[in-house]
Amino acid sequence: MATGLEGVQDALLAIAQGQTKLISAVESISQRVSSLENDKTRETSSKSNREAPSPATTPLVSGYVQTPPLLQADAGTMSPSSPPADITKSNFSNRVVLTTYPKQIGINPLPMEWGAADPVKRGPVAVIRSGSTIRRRNAIGAHGGSYSVYYALALAAKELDPDHKPDFTNTEPAVNIGPFPQWGDPKKIVAMDPWGHQVPWIFKDLMDKEGVDLRPTIAITKAHMKLPELEESVKAGRLVPDGKICLNSSGELAVTKFAVEPVWYLPGVAERFGIDEGTLRRSLFEHTGGMYPELITRSDIKVFLPPIGGLTVYCFGDPARMSDPSKKLALRIHDECNGSDVFCSDICTCRPYLIFGIEEAVKEAQNGGSGVVIYFRKEGRALGEVTKVLPYDETQTMLTPPYAEEPVVVYNARKRGADLASDYFKRTENIAGVKDMRFQALMPDILHWLGITKIDRMLSMSNMKHDAIVGQGIPIIERVELPESWIPADSRVEIDAKINAGMFLSYLLSPVFPRNKGRMTDEVSFM
Repeated sequence: MATGLEGVQDALLAIAQGQTKLISAVESISQRVSSLENDKTRETSSKSNREAPSPATTPLVSGYVQTPPLLQADAGTMSPSSPPADITKSNFSNRVVLTTYPKQIGINPLPMEWGAADPVKRGPVAVIRSGSTIRRRNAIGAHGGSYSVYYALALAAKELDPDHKPDFTNTEPAVNIGPFPQWGDPKKIVAMDPWGHQVPWIFKDLMDKEGVDLRPTIAITKAHMKLPELEESVKAGRLVPDGKICLNSSGELAVTKFAVEPVWYLPGVAERFGIDEGTLRRSLFEHTGGMYPELITRSDIKVFLPPIGGLTVYCFGDPARMSDPSKKLALRIHDECNGSDVFCSDICTCRPYLIFGIEEAVKEAQNGGSGVVIYFRKEGRALGEVTKVLPYDETQTMLTPPYAEEPVVVYNARKRGADLASDYFKRTENIAGVKDMRFQALMPDILHWLGITKIDRMLSMSNMKHDAIVGQGIPIIERVELPESWIPADSRVEIDAKINAGMFLSYLLSPVFPRNKGRMTDEVSFM
């Protein structure tokens, strides 16, 4: 009986393999036909460019024309035609694949065992939709995070060859890191690929032999950092040039930089937020405009590359010291604030705390320990810059570093009202419906990846960050607040509001809270 069942299974497998080959052959022929059609279209278009345009047709969108007058029976119909002379013909085939399904004929995803300690057993993350890879995908989404849309635009505009594959010659990581035990724990890392920096080398045979297009999601390099405040730090004696970390009197720093794209293991992400995987998938599908139907149709695919910003790690000193428990570690976790971090607006303490964090990280590294600053792309508490600016005001003073932050919708509402610390988050909630969407639940993953097992000096007042890190089993010995002298006058409202909301260390609350008030729209300087 068993032999009979095995024979049936073998026959079904042979049929499936035959159908897969047939589908691949049909698709290859289809692509060739489409290519020939495009060549013919270009010839026709070139010929028509030399002739006078016909007044009987009205161009609509590329590849279609509407022919007036329309009879009632013909209303709303379109017929294919050559594109206008100034429109580039699409290089896409006529067949659009909206989604795929598990066990669909021709679908053969690469094995993925998230959390396996051996990278080959774990398997690569395959998400590219090129002809050689689309049937082997084991991940949903696209590389590049929020920049994946520009990739699509480059393909549509024919600025990028859809068959292009990167040449990874001389792109190896500038320093070695790991592997650490945390890389093989599916509970520790759920928001990034721990093997993402070694993809082209670990899976080279697979890429060469099967033509599968795999890309790194982590890059590591060495760089120099120059910020105007750091020169002042040297002049004030807070930083001392040593020629190794602080290179000279201008405060130029040597740094190791790690750039990381998000890669989500959906079951693990759902568990972190205390929700079921189905709820997570449906919310991600529905509230991204249905961008990724496979979140619903491909329950067998557990990995998702979301269209969001990633993070960057800046390590001062020997990177090996980050994971050495015998060395002291100073850490700043910093969430993006374009107005303050880049343009020095004075409505918050973001840039001052960033500079302070860098200073302290450098000092710890010079003392024989390790200094780390991790920069997350979570603009406006992950609400986005437009929402952030609405409650603020456009007249913020753009001060010389290190005293400044940024305008926005919440900012406008604040600055046209009383701008009291007691009402700070009420303005945000009125517009966004929530105080903060950073959530921090996924933030500790990068610490696990770096091999960090304890933090001696946490350069942050945030309870959310502290609780997320400690909740992941990483102890914090000391929390270091931003010195009062670093706080711009107009940002005192923000500090007190966050303390009152339970987000910051409570003992730092201003004695004048809740009467502490920020600058109004019509005030040029702080009153």
